Amino acid sequence: MARERAEALLVLMDTFFYDRRERITALAAKNRLPSVYPKGANPSDLPVEQPTKFELVINLKTAKALGLTIPPSLLARADQVIE
Repeated sequence: MARERAEALLVLMDTFFYDRRERITALAAKNRLPSVYPKGANPSDLPVEQPTKFELVINLKTAKALGLTIPPSLLARADQVIE
């Protein structure tokens, strides 16, 4: 990941990745790489709902670990800031 200068990581739903999930997570954290992992539910089994409210939650601890600086204007708009 570091050698290729990846900017983010998308982990697919696959047995190969699932079996190596702890190593993948550790490497992503070590390389301060933002990552997206699949959720456990099958989308076709989920009820369709229309959101009534959207919330912006910012995790500053994670942002700092990834070397990200969150602009004050974005922090001011957040519904919740996790220190």
